[in-house]
Amino acid sequence: MCILAALLSAALAQTTPPAAGGSASTPELNSVLTLMDQTAEKFRTTEADFVWDQFAKVVNETDTQKGKLYFRRTKSGVEYAAQITEPTEKYVLVREGKVRVYQPGIDQETVYQPGKSKADLESFLMLGFGGRGHDLEKSFDVRYLGTEEAQGIKADKLELVPKSQRARNTFSQILLWIDPARGVSVQQELLEPSGDYRLAKYSNIQINTKIADNVFKLKTSGRTKVVSP
Repeated sequence: MCILAALLSAALAQTTPPAAGGSASTPELNSVLTLMDQTAEKFRTTEADFVWDQFAKVVNETDTQKGKLYFRRTKSGVEYAAQITEPTEKYVLVREGKVRVYQPGIDQETVYQPGKSKADLESFLMLGFGGRGHDLEKSFDVRYLGTEEAQGIKADKLELVPKSQRARNTFSQILLWIDPARGVSVQQELLEPSGDYRLAKYSNIQINTKIADNVFKLKTSGRTKVVSP
């Protein structure tokens, strides 16, 4: 399952009220969250190269995907596109309340319907990419873990633990490495209770550049098979 499908699962899990809890508030944490708030105020678009490592503990193997992702904020919400180029070509599009995954090799499009969880899905997608920092404290217990090298940057490291038990059943912990100059994530790690994890590394990050409209359209064929899980 790709990172997008996992985020969809987590978003669906967020529909239950969060459990009681609180963030370990410190001046350092408040500073990082405030910087993310300031970035969110000006956020329009982001594009970046990515490497996604998905580790499966039971077989002790890591599956790696590489490609490019795009975000943009519109009047109707957030649009997200990912073009996976390795090891096989795949396209992911989040738009108009749907998550669509197209696999050219088998000419198949899979359509997911977040339904009432659309807002939660958008919040997960924008973790560290245009989402407000202090809004994280509504759904997560947040801790500042100091600074750590990530993608060639001395980044501020945050730990997020979901307040909702159902969400913790999907991700027990999320780690974000935030660029202190731009207030965006250069690395993310999503850990599952099973010991599996998904590590996302971002490079060549460009903020508020114009992105062509056709990036947010799937280039399917006239014979594409469409399925809905």
